[in-house]
Amino acid sequence: MDHFYEQVVAKHGKGIHDIAYFLATGIMVLSGILGIITLQSLIYSFHIISLLYGLFFAGVAVLLFFKKAEIRTEFEYTFTNGEMDFAKVFNNEKRKNLGSMKVAKVDAFGKVSSGSFHRFINTPGLKKRNWFLNREAELYYFYFVKDSVKNIIIIEPDEEMVDNIKKYLPRGIYHES
Repeated sequence: MDHFYEQVVAKHGKGIHDIAYFLATGIMVLSGILGIITLQSLIYSFHIISLLYGLFFAGVAVLLFFKKAEIRTEFEYTFTNGEMDFAKVFNNEKRKNLGSMKVAKVDAFGKVSSGSFHRFINTPGLKKRNWFLNREAELYYFYFVKDSVKNIIIIEPDEEMVDNIKKYLPRGIYHES
């Protein structure tokens, strides 16, 4: 029997993020218009202040164009027969694969609130990846060593995802407290 489960983690209280996204879009359009108007005025008379204002407004518009999608970020966790795939999705348009791993090869898995997490997080040379959005959620971690580099991934899976992960973990790897 195949075990497949997919979870999309979105920010709680999305209303604020939607408002910020639309506000960023409005500011981007307004800055673009102001930048074009200011730079066009340089045709008639050149002023260094007008050039600086025009470049500033154009820069704000370009920056917001490339960064506004990051306001609506989601994480996607896919579990398939003992293998976890991680992805970051921007504005439901752009997807960035973060990586994949076999659950059976991790050295530890458990709740962030456990004592074992605090022992691992203070390890020197640790590479930490935060692949979660809601700090108030029940967070879990994977600790593993790959190519002599100690890694820890922190995620926010739901109970069904945790149950699927536990089925493929070797004995003694899960740390609940």
